[in-house]
Amino acid sequence: MALPILVTGPSRSGKSEWAEHLAQNHPSVIYIATGKENAADPDWQNRIQQHRDRRPPQWQTVCVDQHLTDTLATLPPGSCALVDSLGGWVANTLELSPEQWRTKQMDFITFVADLQNVPITIIFVAEETGWGVIPAYALGRIFRDRLGALTRQLGRLCSQVYLVTGGYAVDLCQWGEPLPPSRD
Repeated sequence: MALPILVTGPSRSGKSEWAEHLAQNHPSVIYIATGKENAADPDWQNRIQQHRDRRPPQWQTVCVDQHLTDTLATLPPGSCALVDSLGGWVANTLELSPEQWRTKQMDFITFVADLQNVPITIIFVAEETGWGVIPAYALGRIFRDRLGALTRQLGRLCSQVYLVTGGYAVDLCQWGEPLPPSRD
């Protein structure tokens, strides 16, 4: 069975396009969108529309908020799911307490770890947010820390981990060395 794939990188790096490229040859693709619509923000709506316009019309789209693991559990055998993006999912869960988040995160990681016995392909897209300054406000730090820890845990479970930056996609599993498990 195929292990999941992780595509990560900074904003506007092409990570979603690379993930779409990886998914394009699968006969049945389910695009799982985590970004919430916001009619009051035309720039955000434009970004969502750009993603929609790039997707082939035969791809099914499912929008999720906090229930990513439940959605993934319903995927039919033989399908390919493209989750774009983990940052959106983390943003949708920021109101959870640290304990609630830890439970949701561990449920997700346990589910992904068990995927090796399931005939589906899942491609995750995740933003790299920790390459800049530490946010001066608490919610920004919570988001950055949760997404960073989640991406690190997920990367250890994936068969391919692509870093997309500067117009290139590099498979870190081929060129890098895995870190020891985090003690967090």
